[in-house]
Order: sequence, then C-alpha cells, then structure tokens
Amino acid sequence: MASGRIHVKVSGQLQDHIQQQVGDDGLYENASDYIRALIRRDLQTGDEAWEMLQKELAPAMRADDSEFVAVTAEDVIRRNRRRQA
Repeated sequence: MASGRIHVKVSGQLQDHIQQQVGDDGLYENASDYIRALIRRDLQTGDEAWEMLQKELAPAMRADDSEFVAVTAEDVIRRNRRRQA
C-alpha cells in the first residue's frame, strides 16, 4: 500500500496532550508515531483489545500483594495534576 500524507491541525488542549505524549517525557518519538498508535488501537477488534489488555495486566495479576502500594483517590488526583502542570 502506498504511503500518503494527511495534514491535521490541532490546537489548545489537543496540542498540549499530544506534546505530553511525545519527546523525552512521552512514550512516542513524535506526533506521527502517536497518531499511528491511536489508529492501530482503534482498528483492533474487541477480542484483540481484550487480549492486549490481558497481556498488559498479566504481570500485575501475578505480583505478590507486598508489591502493591495503597493509594487514595486524592493521591491519584494529586499525582495527575502534577503531571499536567
């Protein structure tokens, strides 16, 4: 399949979110990698998505209870606010 180009303009919160996902602090090298990952995830069937989720969660499901740390909802909200700042 031939590769094509699609140009999309984003601003505001969308642009900020993309910037958080890329670079040294993000999971992706650039915005294109992030967008491709979103599209691939969108194309997955329910079964594929479930299998991927199970694979991601498997280590946690096998972990000993001593490896977990109890947190409150407030702890999670505070952590997420620090990440957004």
